Amino acid sequence: MQFSVAFIALGSNLGDKEKNLNQAIKEISNILNIEILKHSRVLNTKALEFTDQPDFLNQIIKISTNLEPIQLLKKLQEVELKLGRTKRFPKGPREIDLDILTFSNITIQSEILTIPHPAIRTRPFIKELLVSINEWDGIGSD
Repeated sequence: MQFSVAFIALGSNLGDKEKNLNQAIKEISNILNIEILKHSRVLNTKALEFTDQPDFLNQIIKISTNLEPIQLLKKLQEVELKLGRTKRFPKGPREIDLDILTFSNITIQSEILTIPHPAIRTRPFIKELLVSINEWDGIGSD
């Protein structure tokens, strides 16, 4: 059975943001075939694209899984729904947001999933959080 390493970005800016992150990590750790290897510290960040919304709490986890990328995406979307995520509008406020940043050395470009995630280049806090857990090695840079 082949295992892959993936990095997942977590973000929340509605409700009890810290509880939302902690609950998401708990739910992810309960998914069969996923093991959480590391997690970063929590970082408070300003909204970047649609700025008229509350600040975010962000965190990154490193996981090991034998799920395929699309399977992982579906499991993460199930966690978002379970934790009450409501899609209001693109880049808008959210109870929880779970994004696959990288998945081993796989590159995917589809309508439903892009790996590496474009946010690696556009959200400076991602690099900061990866550095904080000694995992930044130029992920997503040219």
